Amino acid sequence: MAVVEYNEMPRTGTWRFGESPDLTRRWIVTVDSPGSTTNAQVGQAIGVDIRSRHPEYRSVPCVQVELNEHYNDNPYQIEYIARYNFPEEAADDPDPRNRPAVWKFETMGQAVPAFYYYDNDNVRRPLTNSAFDLFEGLTTDEAYTRVTIKQNLPSFPSGLATALTNRINSDIYLFGNPGTWKCQGITGELKRELVVTNVVEYWETTATLMFRMSGWNLFLPDMGFNYLDGGQKKRVMTFDFENQEWIPSPVPMGLNGNGAQTFGAPAILERRIYETASFSTYFGAPPA
Repeated sequence: MAVVEYNEMPRTGTWRFGESPDLTRRWIVTVDSPGSTTNAQVGQAIGVDIRSRHPEYRSVPCVQVELNEHYNDNPYQIEYIARYNFPEEAADDPDPRNRPAVWKFETMGQAVPAFYYYDNDNVRRPLTNSAFDLFEGLTTDEAYTRVTIKQNLPSFPSGLATALTNRINSDIYLFGNPGTWKCQGITGELKRELVVTNVVEYWETTATLMFRMSGWNLFLPDMGFNYLDGGQKKRVMTFDFENQEWIPSPVPMGLNGNGAQTFGAPAILERRIYETASFSTYFGAPPA
């Protein structure tokens, strides 16, 4: 079970502007034991296998090998083909568990509830009419960026995936301030891949992060049917001009952020509703 001799045939290649070259090398191999010589033995004799570099274009690795027995109906001859290209997930290590993470960025607009606006001094103000009544049901578009991080792992991190889902970043991450990134979820799929002669099992995981320019905190108009007076809760009042008296308001009234009635525009309350995590620790950063 050995290779007796091998001869390389003329090389072929295709080059396209803006794309990686597609190169092919072929050998006619003569063996002493038909049907018993393995692909690995042939590749070892020739010195070419997955991830071997092309002799002329050293940056281009071998990404596929083919073995065809009974070449020209000769049981002692094998056609061995090596194809060179840049793999979609380039890596020198053929083990899929050692491949680098693959990042994808996608921007989009998305409708969100509109509760505030910015004045000429870029100060956030409640979105009310001139009588300080809120406009209800309004929406506005906001810029979002979705990031997916694909990474192969030896096992699926189910506990970590559950813990990180719906967490927001606790500190500055990529181009976003604290609270602007949210982990939408982490998925995983069991995969199997032939590495040389061994079958390797791994989990192809995908983490989805979403960036929102205004952040993931809620911005709420401070309004209600009650206000605080000396620590005591009292009903908000409105003046009945027809009867010339103060009466309990039939609608929520504006508050100043500390529980006092404003008799005007409400304050805007910011509330964080998601737990935080260090995204740099768990998700790292994209390649430069």
